[in-house]
Amino acid sequence: MLRPLSRGSVRLASKDPLALPLVDPAFLHEPDDMARMVRGFKQVRRILAQPALAQFGGRELAATATAQTDAEIEQAIRNLGDTIYHPVGSCRMGPGPMDVVDAELRVHGLQGLRVVDASIMPSVVSGNTNAPVIMIAEKAADLIKQAAVRA
Repeated sequence: MLRPLSRGSVRLASKDPLALPLVDPAFLHEPDDMARMVRGFKQVRRILAQPALAQFGGRELAATATAQTDAEIEQAIRNLGDTIYHPVGSCRMGPGPMDVVDAELRVHGLQGLRVVDASIMPSVVSGNTNAPVIMIAEKAADLIKQAAVRA
């Protein structure tokens, strides 16, 4: 799904730096996200039922074929849905108490550390994160060079 409204979280589990963080992706937590998935599911069914596609002999997965009502389709999506894992936004940029980096990608409260990846993006992009991350890295390289010249 492009542009989901659901937002997950990443939190520290403890003060132990080796402890794994608590990750809650909150996939499809927002009702609108699920409603969009159900509409998309139904639209795919309508497309695949067209005579022009009959020659290819495709048929629906047995696991979803019995899902007819919106509630059944929603349950099938929850049971079978997956992600392509392009998370963004876990190290938000800004001046607030929950923000991680400033406008020059420097981590608040630490010297010599910047975050240069998709985690600083404020929202999910409408495509693969590769190109935007390259742009972030190019900008970070410029910022680091400028800081070195000033020093």
